[in-house]
Amino acid sequence: MRSVLCPSCSSQSSKVVDSRTVDHGVAIRRRRECNKCATRFTTLERSILLVTKRNGVTEEFSRDKLIKGVRRACQGREVSDDALKVLAQQVEQSIRAQHGSQVQANDIGLAILDPLRTLDEVAYLRFASVYKSFSSADDFEREIATLRAHRYGNTDPLGERGGMSTDGHESGQS
Repeated sequence: MRSVLCPSCSSQSSKVVDSRTVDHGVAIRRRRECNKCATRFTTLERSILLVTKRNGVTEEFSRDKLIKGVRRACQGREVSDDALKVLAQQVEQSIRAQHGSQVQANDIGLAILDPLRTLDEVAYLRFASVYKSFSSADDFEREIATLRAHRYGNTDPLGERGGMSTDGHESGQS
């Protein structure tokens, strides 16, 4: 691990005066004091999250890139930038908790789905259609049935076991 250099005198010797988590636990802000010149300065420490893409290339996780992708799905919808930032933060926290410091790109898309469904159902369908590679209207219909089932707490979204469907009609009957 590299030493922290004092911005005033370039000394590598400093002590931590104060330390606290920021950005909902994703980073640590430390207030330091140089042991040589007594200058106080702040450092922000963040662990790196690496993403392995489908082609095998590894790159650093980008919250901005995540927001940009979700923003495309939200185009024309009443979704604020603040809501997108909160969603990105939730997704990053979830990924770090489940995968540690390295994650597959596919797992990021998966982690986006639940918070996006809660935020905006239309944006969710748009995102899911790309993420899950929908190829027909049937794919949309199945996803909408699942979406409705989730909304109403139904564990049988397509009404395959009989009984009432999510729209209040008996399933399996015309």
